[in-house]
Amino acid sequence: MLCSKIHSLIVSFFTSVYVVKWKTFFPQKDLRYAPSLRSRVTCCASVEVLQAYLVWRQFECHLNNQHDTCLWQLIKSGKPAKEAKEMLKGSHKQVKNELLYQCFNINYKKDIPEIFRQGTCVLKTEVEDIVKYKDDGCPVKRPRRKVITVHSENIASFWNDDQLCLLKELGQFTEDLNKTKPDYVKSFQYESRLMPSTWIVIRIDGCHFHRFSEVHEFEKPNDAQALNLMNSCAAGALEEFKDIIFAYGVSDEYSFVLKKESQLYGRHASEIVSAVVSFFSSLYTMKWNEFFPHKELKYPPYFDGRAVCYPSCEILLDYLAWRQVDCHINNQYNTCFWMLVKSGKSKSEAQNYLKGTQTQEKNELLDQLSGIVNYYHTLPPMFCQGSSVYWDRETKIVDNGEGSAGKSRKIVVVKHCNIIETSFWQAHPDILDEKHNGFTLLSCSTSV
Repeated sequence: MLCSKIHSLIVSFFTSVYVVKWKTFFPQKDLRYAPSLRSRVTCCASVEVLQAYLVWRQFECHLNNQHDTCLWQLIKSGKPAKEAKEMLKGSHKQVKNELLYQCFNINYKKDIPEIFRQGTCVLKTEVEDIVKYKDDGCPVKRPRRKVITVHSENIASFWNDDQLCLLKELGQFTEDLNKTKPDYVKSFQYESRLMPSTWIVIRIDGCHFHRFSEVHEFEKPNDAQALNLMNSCAAGALEEFKDIIFAYGVSDEYSFVLKKESQLYGRHASEIVSAVVSFFSSLYTMKWNEFFPHKELKYPPYFDGRAVCYPSCEILLDYLAWRQVDCHINNQYNTCFWMLVKSGKSKSEAQNYLKGTQTQEKNELLDQLSGIVNYYHTLPPMFCQGSSVYWDRETKIVDNGEGSAGKSRKIVVVKHCNIIETSFWQAHPDILDEKHNGFTLLSCSTSV
């Protein structure tokens, strides 16, 4: 779970920053659809393995860029893409260099920028920064970490010659790593495959969303627009990943259910989790202005994710029921808490007042504070029951010239309903589609 959290947080934040910074680098281009990234984890058992991994990635950058440079020069000169690819198949580095020079007058090493040929190193280095000035005008300096980017011909050279912080933290870069085989480095990649023939649930949670909601002044205890933004992103995820058949969300979390037979990304946990979290983060950032047209997104949101397999429909429905029960418990508490705060109590007083109270006591408190009988049941279902997102059929009446007729199509819908009771699943048997196994949803029972 910890590994999943680390890589999902990084890919989520990276994606959100990518969307936020798009206009800075492409001011004249609209971002037409949400980008998403996949990630995987490589556990390096030693500094030598880490260094070998970095050398391998830089070498791959060079090979791929050299090939692509040749390919696109050939295509721009008029050759069909298929013919250009055939020409380059199996060719060595020297052959490609000669092709570029003789046919297009390009010296690969001198004319192609380092950022294309060698990639980019991003690191934190220690610098002296002026924090204040003394009365006599002399500056007071303190060391601090600064992020820098480097485009180096050779990682080992810049590591050993210029970066004291790397030498201090990781030691000298071993120069002779060319003998290290890529397959050896790849063997350290974390390739966890999820159990076959099981329901996969990808659960994502907002990271530090208490602070995020405060900074962006979300309404308490529930902000309908913030929840609708989450729901819109979840609907987009179902449309993007066809293997997702159902999603349930509340507050800053969403659970996505993938069908049992899904082979998405070969059932590699890291790739599935990162792709879903990345796409969701991307959509959230892109759709912000649609739901908050008068609020600036002050910093990029990000989410963590994890994957859990459930072997049976019964256990899956127990999981979803648990999330909906949790939605009710949290919403009832938060509604009481914020109503007490708005009535004049401090946050600590409100917490102490609610400590140990049961459901009935909270309901009575809400009735008393609001002056409305059964106040909790007057709240919008989205707050009390969360949101369910799934594919459903929509029938439209169209006039085909010979009279009216019904036309059916599948669409993603967002509903706020009771998914604990089996009546919902009986009304929507296509969601879990267990009929082919001789299984009926009547046998599913929840034990929450």
